Amino acid sequence: MPSTITASAVIALAALSMQQPAPSPAWATKPLRAGIIGTDTSHVPAFTKAFREHPEWKITVVAAYKGGSPDFPVSANRVEGFAKTIHEEYGVELVDSVEALVAKVDVVLLESVDGRPHLAQATPALKAGKRMFIDKPLAASLEDARRIAQLARETGTPIFSTSSVRFHPDIPRVRNDKSIGDVTRVQANYTLNVVPFHPDLFYYGIHGVEALYAVMGKGCERLTRKVAPDSDVTTCVWKDGRVGVYNALLQKADAKQPVLVLTGTKGSTSTGTPSNYDGLIAEIAEFFHTGKPPVDLAETLEIIQFMTAAQISKEKGGAEVRLQDLR
Repeated sequence: MPSTITASAVIALAALSMQQPAPSPAWATKPLRAGIIGTDTSHVPAFTKAFREHPEWKITVVAAYKGGSPDFPVSANRVEGFAKTIHEEYGVELVDSVEALVAKVDVVLLESVDGRPHLAQATPALKAGKRMFIDKPLAASLEDARRIAQLARETGTPIFSTSSVRFHPDIPRVRNDKSIGDVTRVQANYTLNVVPFHPDLFYYGIHGVEALYAVMGKGCERLTRKVAPDSDVTTCVWKDGRVGVYNALLQKADAKQPVLVLTGTKGSTSTGTPSNYDGLIAEIAEFFHTGKPPVDLAETLEIIQFMTAAQISKEKGGAEVRLQDLR
């Protein structure tokens, strides 16, 4: 008896035949094994999944070291769950030390949500010459950040550290908008979530600061931070006279504000509200293959100086702090 094929089956078969794997970009030259340090952030399953969904990038997360900070609830309460997810859903091997991880991989994602252990966790990978993305913040102090940067230079190992907000899809548009004239002021709006072990802006405020620097670039000269019960505003002046503002969003309703508002001599423009990780993950993938960081380490260090200066200004009642005094 002849077989029959339904119309829906024909459509499904046609669609399947049309599906072609995405071509690999020119920079994806060979398969890379990636390892994760710290499974205490949602970035861990999100990044692992993204690499699996983009086989054309030729990067697979194969191993992870849990890490975790027992005295930090946001870390302690999530480290086991995210480790279990990537192990069971993606077959990622869980290892007992950073050293064991480094021996199994080509590149490293340092994801520990707490910046305090970053120096200790990054050191074995840097000494082994493994290219590394260090999730925000680079470290929990300016001193540790400088030591990581020095070790990267000494070992000749490419690294970069940034927030996903730097790669908000609207930023290239507003940065290149000539209709507003010369940019004189840029305001970043982002949630501030303070934790005990970092200067205030290091944990969540860094998202807003990264967005600010994505437009302004290096060159902040001095700043003040004014804190009141219903506001927290850091105002900074660049060497060329441009003004940058990080406006901390303290209420949930404020989260609908644009990430960036640019004011120029002829008008203003703005981005949308916070976006997703997609832009950052794509940048990490290309960096792992090329070794060319999308964010200059000197700029990242200035961002750490900026946030440290903002903390000092707050502690001095809003006094002006010059970044050169921290160098």
